[in-house]
Amino acid sequence: MFLLGVSGSPIPNSNTDRALRAALDNSGMESKLIKLSHSSIAPCMTCLGCVGTNECVIGDAGNTLAERTHEAAGMIVAGFTPYSTLDARSKTFLERLYPLRHKRGLMQGKPGGAIMTCSIPDDREHLPPACQYGIDAVQFSMLEEDMEFMGGVKVAGNVPCVACGYGDECDLSGISMIHGPEATVASVGINRFEEQPQAMEQVRDLGRLIAETARQTKA
Repeated sequence: MFLLGVSGSPIPNSNTDRALRAALDNSGMESKLIKLSHSSIAPCMTCLGCVGTNECVIGDAGNTLAERTHEAAGMIVAGFTPYSTLDARSKTFLERLYPLRHKRGLMQGKPGGAIMTCSIPDDREHLPPACQYGIDAVQFSMLEEDMEFMGGVKVAGNVPCVACGYGDECDLSGISMIHGPEATVASVGINRFEEQPQAMEQVRDLGRLIAETARQTKA
């Protein structure tokens, strides 16, 4: 048995990646991590060509990823929230699991969870709850496959404007949008997963919970 971790972040060793590794490393189960930016995956074509075979007709890396997901005893999807929703890579990956459901329900009963990295804090009432939207997208996808969703963890991330070089002068800077007109790159700083003890504890707990549930399911 192994636990599968899937990261939608294209940034090398990102907060999303490190949070996912912490969950997997503390699960007590063999684990494998897939970084979606290393694969080329086309979106689902809704052609229903997979109904008879449980295999997508596209035949790209999405087929391999779906097979690996089927082999896993449980899964954690770690994404981020551009434009206040789940990132495109993670969403495409989840949609390409559609062939696994027909007639046989190949993911049915397996435990899963979500880790979501977001730059918008929960207390910004004038902005959308991006992290929750991202977690909801993963949860609802897993529920449609009749998986057992074990929970989602929110990790504080960074708006790209802190690194683009124009974050203090751009009229559409996410820094001022999120933190107010007086905020600057320097005043906002950089969020690092390792400096978030609550999130660290939660991802570790999530990894252990999914692994424990997977063992019970297999028993």
